[in-house]
Amino acid sequence: QSNGIGFIRLHIPWPILSREAELQKIKVAVKKVRRLIVICASSPCCYQVPCAVYFITNSYYLEIFTLIVCLGFLQLLHEEWANYGVMHKYQPVDLIRKYFGEQIGLYFAWLGVYTQLLIPPSVLGFIVFLYGIFTVDTNVPSQETCNDNLNITMCPLCDGVCDYWRLSSVCSLARTSYLFDNGATVLFAIFMSLWAACFLEHWKRRQMCLKHTWDLTIVQMCLLCVQIFVTFSAVFGVAVYRICMLSVWSMNPDPEAKASVRMTVTTTGIILNMLVVLVLEEVYGAIAVWLTELELPKTKEEFEERLIFKSFFLKSMNAFAPIFYVAFFKGRFAGRPGDYVYVFGDYRMEECAPPGCLIELCIQLSMIMLGKQLIQNNVFEQKGKKRAAEDEENEIEERRPKQQFDKDFTLEPFEGVTPEYMEMIIQYGFVSLFVASFPLAPAFALLNNVIEIRLDAAKFVTEIRRPDAVRCKDIGIWYNILCGISKFSVITNAFVISFTSEFVPRMVYQYMYSVNGTMNGYTEHSLSYFNVSNFPPGTAPNTTLISGVSMCRYKDYRDPPWAPDAYTFSKQYWSVLAAKLAFVIFFQNLAMFLSMLVAWMIPDVPRSLREQLKKENMMLMEFLLNQDQEPFAKSHGPRRSLPCFLPNIDIVPSHSTSCTKLGDRIPPSPSELKRNTPV
Repeated sequence: QSNGIGFIRLHIPWPILSREAELQKIKVAVKKVRRLIVICASSPCCYQVPCAVYFITNSYYLEIFTLIVCLGFLQLLHEEWANYGVMHKYQPVDLIRKYFGEQIGLYFAWLGVYTQLLIPPSVLGFIVFLYGIFTVDTNVPSQETCNDNLNITMCPLCDGVCDYWRLSSVCSLARTSYLFDNGATVLFAIFMSLWAACFLEHWKRRQMCLKHTWDLTIVQMCLLCVQIFVTFSAVFGVAVYRICMLSVWSMNPDPEAKASVRMTVTTTGIILNMLVVLVLEEVYGAIAVWLTELELPKTKEEFEERLIFKSFFLKSMNAFAPIFYVAFFKGRFAGRPGDYVYVFGDYRMEECAPPGCLIELCIQLSMIMLGKQLIQNNVFEQKGKKRAAEDEENEIEERRPKQQFDKDFTLEPFEGVTPEYMEMIIQYGFVSLFVASFPLAPAFALLNNVIEIRLDAAKFVTEIRRPDAVRCKDIGIWYNILCGISKFSVITNAFVISFTSEFVPRMVYQYMYSVNGTMNGYTEHSLSYFNVSNFPPGTAPNTTLISGVSMCRYKDYRDPPWAPDAYTFSKQYWSVLAAKLAFVIFFQNLAMFLSMLVAWMIPDVPRSLREQLKKENMMLMEFLLNQDQEPFAKSHGPRRSLPCFLPNIDIVPSHSTSCTKLGDRIPPSPSELKRNTPV
């Protein structure tokens, strides 16, 4: 067209291709083998891409050079990869790499390994959940919580407008909490620590195989502190919302409405947290790019690494901050009846329910995890389809139909694989960091990834322009982030089991304070007494439906009001605290030791690859010996070949391999093959 966008078709001559191949140290064959080389045209995403396929026999002394033109390379990807009907099959990572390049090929290879290895923890997590379902009726603390005959009256949840309430009113919450807070959860948390180590080792082995097969050998902190402050301010704002709404909705005179105030406040607070996380994630992505551009990195690789670090730091803080608050801060600084901690002068800090904060942590984790995945997959990743539909409407309005290159140009531009990695790494954090509170997290992640792979495949094949192929030797800084998350998950799960769940207090009671070695009486033991006459003026319930209350109970280990040191921490409190700290140390050291043992037992390089590398080195030495002997044989006749002792060659694949004892002879380059080969 005279005006507007123009398209130019370029042809690259063979000498230039040969020179670039030499500069990139691309391997060529040195044995007389039959090879298949596929050279695809650089046409963007279309369903019929011409490919030049060369069958080369005797790569060094070329005798046959046959050219076959094939069509439908991308169509094959669409049928065998970007299709929900083939979710049960492995991904064609070699085809993905040949068409999209090594960078995208490595991403989908990593995603496939991660998804495949999610199957064992998904099955085991589901078994842990079923164990909780089948044993909940035999759980003594849940039975005692639901027993109306115990007639346990709890202290009000807020000052003035909140009434006393019966412990049996949280029966369903206690039973639900046991589904995720039972003895099997601890074993599952230890298993997940081992699983994380196995996953990293398995990916290292897989990456080494891909390196060999694909021939891959090659902050402004003050502003970040401001973003961290914004994140925690949002978490604090949601906490203040829950505190205020608890007081406001407790003014409702309807008894049924008052009974459901806690659940209503918790649910709306979790939904609000999820929306804040989604909004801030988009904002932080743009801020990370802006901050990285201000630093003016010297190279593209340096720019990407700094951008990835900032994006992950901000987005992970945004995603995990609400969960960290519920797991480790909620209810820890609330105080006690008669001496509560207040915010803004009149509002009490929120407390955990008598069964603990684990069930709320479980709900918070599942809502944010599932909400992010569903909304991102179904809203943010559907922009390309909408734009494609608009382009089709515009084409109908025009008289002349568009050419394929016009259609390809109107597709969404490729924005890199960083957003794809980021989504999966954040999900890996959800799966590993707090799996002790939500054993079903691996199962939900597995279900999401099975769909995510095909969704991303369809996006790459049909919705975005074909990206430039980028060679890279591994997944880069993402592996270091995975290692950091895996190590940090051991610490978080140890603290979740010790300080958030009721596992340690139950064990302490059973083996130190129980009369008969059972859990009978645990609920009574875990609740402290408060004399209602000790309420400060204006904090006792204004009206009450429960008459004759002289003592109310609250969740803590404190001396009763008739003790000499009333309301101080009891001996049981210090015993439980010591047991919690001891369990953290034991769990952390055990998990770290087992992880290191697994890493030591599993070699980074598979035996099959090690043997293949030795075989290739032997073939190279044989070729070099033959090349050295040919000139001597022509002038002096044949001689007996001397053995060549192989040097200590690193098992890591490299672009070039040499034997210094033989004169540093290298395999023939593609240009030499072309010059010395009859067609």
